[in-house]
Amino acid sequence: MSKHSELGKKGEKIAKEYLLKKEYKILHKNWQDRHKELDIVAEKDNFLIVVEVKSRTQDYFELPSDAVTRKKQRLIIKATNTYIEKYNIDLEVRFDIISILFSNKSYKIEHIEDAFYPIVK
Repeated sequence: MSKHSELGKKGEKIAKEYLLKKEYKILHKNWQDRHKELDIVAEKDNFLIVVEVKSRTQDYFELPSDAVTRKKQRLIIKATNTYIEKYNIDLEVRFDIISILFSNKSYKIEHIEDAFYPIVK
């Protein structure tokens, strides 16, 4: 496994633990349908919460949350629509980003609620 993949898996594990401590109910982790993927799907306060997890090391050029571009948002929204249809979900949806910045043996976690909204076209 590449260092990049290892960092991503480590970040997703930390994000999941963080959400569980905040009393989120984790429905799926790394949910996939064909080429679509959602990092974490959770439920809390009658919301379906789709969480994109981005992990970086301190020496990386951009902030983790900056990596969730408009293109990436569209892919997440498409995957979420598929998820909602597949599981017949009737909840309001919220899109969050959890960014994890690693330095040495510690990390900083940032949880951005309502990080983006579905784009109407």
